[in-house]
Amino acid sequence: MNKITIIGSGSVGSTIAYTLTATGIATEIVMIDVNYKKAMGEALDIRQGTPFCGSCSIYAGSYIDAKDSDIVIITSGVARKPGQTRLDLAQINVDILKSIIPQITKYAPDATYIIVSNPVDILTYTFVKCSGIPEERIIGSGTILDTARLRSRLADYFTISQQNVHAYVLGEHGDSSMVPWSTANISNVPVLEYNKSYKKPDALIPDLDIKEVEEYMRKSGGRVIERKGATFYAVSLSVCHICKCLLSGIDTTMTVSTMLHGEYGIDDVCLSLLTVVGRNGAHSKVMLPLTDDEVKALHKSAESLKDIIRQTNI
Repeated sequence: MNKITIIGSGSVGSTIAYTLTATGIATEIVMIDVNYKKAMGEALDIRQGTPFCGSCSIYAGSYIDAKDSDIVIITSGVARKPGQTRLDLAQINVDILKSIIPQITKYAPDATYIIVSNPVDILTYTFVKCSGIPEERIIGSGTILDTARLRSRLADYFTISQQNVHAYVLGEHGDSSMVPWSTANISNVPVLEYNKSYKKPDALIPDLDIKEVEEYMRKSGGRVIERKGATFYAVSLSVCHICKCLLSGIDTTMTVSTMLHGEYGIDDVCLSLLTVVGRNGAHSKVMLPLTDDEVKALHKSAESLKDIIRQTNI
């Protein structure tokens, strides 16, 4: 039995609920939203399809219904509006999260919390500072989706399965994120040397345009929003992957946002590093062998986040 509570029944929250149900990851899902009617409608719509997939009890509820949850996923908050600064958005969503924290932790003190709302690194930091929940049970979705976008683009570039691509996005889930290209590889061949190592008659492997690949990764979300108004499918799949790893007995590495305590010389900020996630939460970090320039880029990302934290009332 796996019980998951989702706070927020907007596009992201409801798509996560649908994906958890369709994949059989959860056996009980509670949807909580200030708009209770909306949560009821989303839950009912999904519940009516459960005869075609695994058995799952899904319903709208209140915070007390989150009791005994294994995982709580927080998707609530407002989206950034045209002309609104990141700092303005940060304070609004920090205030919303601070109002939620005492209500949800009262009934689900033993759950693992996944923060999805943006700015995710700032909100993950807020949850660590204000909730009293052990740090290993507080996970921001961080750059797990950025990493998926990066791998997807590299797979397209070289016409290879994404399962053979090993590359990561670290730092902020935002403009200051960085890619440690020195560790990126395709089947253990460094990405920057792959076109030279590939041997096939008449095969044309393009030179890797790092700038173009990073631009694709950073602007993918904006391009989706421009075309359809919001992003929710890919982020939902990435969050469900985190849930699956938390509920399984096998530790898995992924780039999620957690509190740092001196890793690469960075302290007191939440950002994404390669992290080990499993039954015991986000319990360890894998220190990639970064170059000096890559460490500097990671520090720059951390300082960008700290600047927002200093200007936000947490």
